[in-house]
Amino acid sequence: MNQIYTPMKGYSNWPPNSAVRKNPVVNPMRVYPAQMGTQNYGRLKVQCTTGSMVPVQNATVSISSSATPDSPVGEFTTNASGLTEEIELPAPPVDYSEEPSAEQPYSEYTIRITAPDFVPITVQNAEIFPEITSLQNATLNTQGPAGTGDLYVIPPHTLYGDYPPKIAEPEVKEQAETGEIVLNQVVIPEFVIVHDGPPTDTSATNHYVKFRDYIKNVCSSEIYATWPESTITANALAILSFTLNRIFTEWYRNQGYTFNVTSSTAFDHKWIAGRNIYSNIGLIVDQIFVNYLSRPNIKQPILTQYCDGQKVQCPNWMTQWGSKSLGDQGFDAIGILRNFYGQSIYINTAPQVAGVPASWPGANLNIGASGNNVRMIQEQLNTISDTYSVIPKVAVNGQYNEQTAESVRIFQQTFDLPSTGIVDFPTWYRISGIYVAVTRIAE
Repeated sequence: MNQIYTPMKGYSNWPPNSAVRKNPVVNPMRVYPAQMGTQNYGRLKVQCTTGSMVPVQNATVSISSSATPDSPVGEFTTNASGLTEEIELPAPPVDYSEEPSAEQPYSEYTIRITAPDFVPITVQNAEIFPEITSLQNATLNTQGPAGTGDLYVIPPHTLYGDYPPKIAEPEVKEQAETGEIVLNQVVIPEFVIVHDGPPTDTSATNHYVKFRDYIKNVCSSEIYATWPESTITANALAILSFTLNRIFTEWYRNQGYTFNVTSSTAFDHKWIAGRNIYSNIGLIVDQIFVNYLSRPNIKQPILTQYCDGQKVQCPNWMTQWGSKSLGDQGFDAIGILRNFYGQSIYINTAPQVAGVPASWPGANLNIGASGNNVRMIQEQLNTISDTYSVIPKVAVNGQYNEQTAESVRIFQQTFDLPSTGIVDFPTWYRISGIYVAVTRIAE
């Protein structure tokens, strides 16, 4: 992989050799005063693929501070999996995101991506938090005759910017409100259709987004990735339950619309086209995406509404800053949720996941396992390796041996999962999802 550093005034020999920071990129125009020589860093990886998840190799990724977008501070090249190396970027002190503050708790960078025969992509104001790895996924479109480039401008984070507060609704939808509820059970959909604006804005675009990607995007837009794991999990469960309520009750479709949710904070949650996703949030979502919140004797997922608890107050709803405080005190996710929504709330599991060849078998696959599930994973890994050549092919024999474990480890490294060599719940569904994408089963 090639990295080209642009020396800056006063940094002619940058980057320094460092065993700790690999490929740091520094913007000397913004040094956060609380650090005084101990500058915090966030981490960024960029992955470039086509719409069918084919990696784009040798794409050029240029990074600059959003304050000086025409002065790149680093340039990187994607590998055979469409990935850059992990890039370290200066970020504010973590204290800025630990409690409400007038200080912006993240730094902003402009990412420009170019590749032969593809439309260039520019992402302005990608948000980098200290001590957190984020992934910028970029879907490149084939260059047309009049292609000028795709631009994504990321607005301020919802906890930092000003957005309309949620308009209150009943947490359970009566059948008379929504018309006939057409689903017999809660199903995790493959895609969600997001209307990028208020419901009545006919000029807003509808986006088809993979369900898990939608949840990761919303979580990354609505809460800070530096918060405790239990707080992130509680908020992710609330977002999952809210979204599944919209889908289960056909809320918008029964009003004559063609989408499932909107990106308006007054009606739903903030979803931002093109934004970067935080790895820790992504992993939590991968671990719990089949879950939602229920109450006894109520079939539909609960419409779990919330507010920030600082700029807006919302009795009987979860507050985001309140959930952060409880996480700091050691509350687990369900404890946080019950503190706000009451003791009757509990975590339920959807029995079906749409758009995958087979559901999770219920137990991890590791060395020594055997049978049809192992054989299926081996077949899927071999198919994926036709597109992602870094993933080694394996013998399809139904025996989970070291060869299979190594192939799984490389897959996990490629797709931002812990590199354990074990097919756990998140890995099972990630392998299934990539397999579906590269074989175009979804189409």
